[in-house]
Amino acid sequence: MLLNKKTTHILLLSAALTWSTAVPAFADDGSTPSASVLSMGSAPSLGEVKVTDSSYFELKNVTILPEKGSKTVTFTVSVHNEGSSDLLFIDYWPRLKTKSGNQISVRVLPQDKDKNRITPKSVQDISFYATVNDTTNLTDLIFEFIKWDFSQPNFERSIGEIAVPDDYTVVTPKDDSHIIDMDGTEIKTTIKKVLLTKNDKNYTPTVVLKMENVGNRSAAVPSYQYLIRTSEGYMYPLDAKNVKDLTINPQVDKEVQLTGSVPIEVSREGWQLVITQNAADLKLNLPIAYFELPQVTDPDTVDTGKEYEFSNKEGTYTSKLLSFQRLPMEDQDILSANLMLLNKGSDSLPLPDLTGYFMLDDKVKVEAKLIQTDKVIGLPSGGSANYQFIGKMPYTYQFSTVKLVLQEKKGENEAEDLLEFLHRSELLNMTFLNVGETYKNMNIGRNTSYAVRDVKTYSGDTADIFTVQLEATNLEKRYTDVTKLVAQFKTFDGDVYPAAVSEIKNKITPGGKALLILSSTLPKGFPTSNMSAMIGEAVTDNKFSASADTPDAYVNAAGFWLPQENYQVKDKLADIDLLPYTLSISKINTWLDSEKLKLTFNYELTKNLLMETNTEGRKLVIGLEDESGNKTFMKEFDFKDFDIVDSTTSDASKDTKIRLGKRDGFVIEEQDRDLIYHLETLKTYKLSVYDSYQGQKKLLASQKIDWFSTTD
Repeated sequence: MLLNKKTTHILLLSAALTWSTAVPAFADDGSTPSASVLSMGSAPSLGEVKVTDSSYFELKNVTILPEKGSKTVTFTVSVHNEGSSDLLFIDYWPRLKTKSGNQISVRVLPQDKDKNRITPKSVQDISFYATVNDTTNLTDLIFEFIKWDFSQPNFERSIGEIAVPDDYTVVTPKDDSHIIDMDGTEIKTTIKKVLLTKNDKNYTPTVVLKMENVGNRSAAVPSYQYLIRTSEGYMYPLDAKNVKDLTINPQVDKEVQLTGSVPIEVSREGWQLVITQNAADLKLNLPIAYFELPQVTDPDTVDTGKEYEFSNKEGTYTSKLLSFQRLPMEDQDILSANLMLLNKGSDSLPLPDLTGYFMLDDKVKVEAKLIQTDKVIGLPSGGSANYQFIGKMPYTYQFSTVKLVLQEKKGENEAEDLLEFLHRSELLNMTFLNVGETYKNMNIGRNTSYAVRDVKTYSGDTADIFTVQLEATNLEKRYTDVTKLVAQFKTFDGDVYPAAVSEIKNKITPGGKALLILSSTLPKGFPTSNMSAMIGEAVTDNKFSASADTPDAYVNAAGFWLPQENYQVKDKLADIDLLPYTLSISKINTWLDSEKLKLTFNYELTKNLLMETNTEGRKLVIGLEDESGNKTFMKEFDFKDFDIVDSTTSDASKDTKIRLGKRDGFVIEEQDRDLIYHLETLKTYKLSVYDSYQGQKKLLASQKIDWFSTTD
C-alpha cells in the first residue's frame, strides 16, 4: 500500500494525539466542567516566549499550594496575537519540568479547555494546573513551550523556556493589594486589619479582608477557602462571615471577616492569609492568593477577660466576661454572653438575683434571658459560678458594638444596674477546633470533652446523609446523662444545615465515652470536603434541655473543622471499622444447588465496651455481585441485634443474626432456581460490606473471590 505525504501527516498527527499526555486535555481531559468558574490571582509575570514575529506567550500567575502529601501548581499563559491571522493554541503546549530533569504532567483548567483560536490583535488567558511532590518548590520549576512539529523525531520542537527565579514570591506584601479575577471581573483585595485574642490553648485571629470591585460589572464571590499559614508551613482554616451569596457591584467594596484558631505553641511571626478555591471535579484545592498579614490592631472596647467588682448588702463579688458569641439558630442569631462570678473574700456569699440585657451600638435593646450553667447553690470562699445571658435577633442585622448590661433584681419590676461589658462585633466569634483537637466544656456538674472521630457520607438515589461521629467523654466523678446538644453543619460560603443528634439513653460512667452521630440530609453529590460542625448545649425555656424537650437556644458553643472523609474501600474483609464495632470476615465460600445459593463464612465482631452509642437506624449490609451479572443480592443485619444473646434456639448454628463474638460457618441462603443454569459463566464475584444509616449506604470493603473456592 502506498501512502502519500498528506496521508503520512494525518497518521503522524493521529499518533501524536494518541501518545501525547498533553494535547488530549484540550479535547477531553477526563473531567467535566466545574460547576463554578475557577478564579485566578495576579502573581507577577515571569517572562515571555516568542511564537512568531507577531505573537508571543507570557507566563504569569504561577502559584503553589501545599496539599496532603503533594503540592498543586497553577499558572496562566497569556497568548498575545498581534498578527493579522488567527493563532491556534492547539499547535502548541506548555511543558513543566524540574531543574533536575523530572517531567511533570500539565492539564488545562476545565473552564479554558475550549480556548484555542486566538483572533488577530487580541490576548487570551489560558490557565493550567499540575501536581508535584511535597518536596518541590516553585524555584525548582522550569516552564518549556513546544510546538508540534512532525518533522522532528518526537513530533515536537522547543520554542523557549522560562525558569522560576530564586527570588520569586507569590506573597502580597502587607498594606498592598492583590487582584483576583472572579469570572472576568477584577476584584482588588486588601487586608484591612488583623485582631487577635487568646486563651490558654489557642490564638483566635480575626482578619478583615476588603474586596473592591474595580471592574465594570458585578461579581459574585465564589466559595473560597481562607486559611492562616504560619512560618512553619502549618495551615489553619478560617471561618468566613457574611459571604453567602455575596455580590460586589462595580466601584463598590465589601468587607469579609475571617476567624479561626491557631495553637498557642505556634510562632506568631510571619503569618500569611491564603485564599484557595475547591475544584470539586478535579478533587483539588487551587491557590488563589497569599497575603502577608500586617501588625495586629489593638482592640478597643473589649472587656473579655477583665475582672470587675460590684457590691450589694451581702458582700463584694468579682465578675469576669469569659466569652461573647453570635451564633446561628434557624432563621435567627443568638447573642450569648458567658459570665463568671467569683468570691475572692473569706466568707461564703449567696448567689445574687441577676438579670440583664444587650445594647447594640448604644441604640437597640435586646432582651436577655439568664441561664445558670453550673450546678451550685452558693459561692464559698474562692468559689465561682457561670452564667449565660441569651438574646435573639435577626441573622441579617449588622452592628459594630454590643454591650451587656448586668443588673440585680430589686423587686418584681425593678432592677439596679451593676456593670456594663462592652464588645466589638468583629470579635463575636465561636471557638473553632482544628482537626484532631478536643473541646472541653468545663461547667460544674457537666464537665464533658468532645472530639470528632470520623465523618461519613451515606449515599442514596436522590439525596445523601452526611454524618459526623462525635465522641463525648464524661469528665465528672459520677455517672451522668449525656448533655443534650444542638448541632449544625456549616459550608465555607455560610450555608447552615441543622443536624440531628442521636440520643444516648444510658448514663455514662466516670471517664466513659458516648458516640454521638450528627446527621443531616443533603442534596445528592453535595460537596462536603470543607464543612464544619457546630455544637452547643441545648436550652429550653431558660434551662438546659431534658431529653424530651425541644431546644429554643443553645450555649457554650464550639465549632469543629472536619477531617477529610476516607473514601478508600478496603480490598479485604478484615478489620472493618463500624465504630464502636469492628468486623472481620474469613473462610468465605459459595455453594449452589437447584434450589438455592449458600454463602458461608467465619466472622469475628468486637466492640469497644466503654463506649455507649445509639444504633437506631444503623445496619450492616453484606452484598454479593457476580462479575457477569448472573446474580446480585444484599442482606441486611441490624446493629441493635449485635449485643443481644439469642435465646429462641438452642442450636446456635441456626441463628440468622450477626452477634458479638466469633462464629464459624455462618450461612446466608438465597433462593434461586435459575442460577445453576449459568454455572459455566460463574467465574468471580465481589463480596462487599456496607455501613447503612437510615436507608443510605457507604461502601467500606469489597473483595473479589472465585466462585466455589474458599478464601483464607
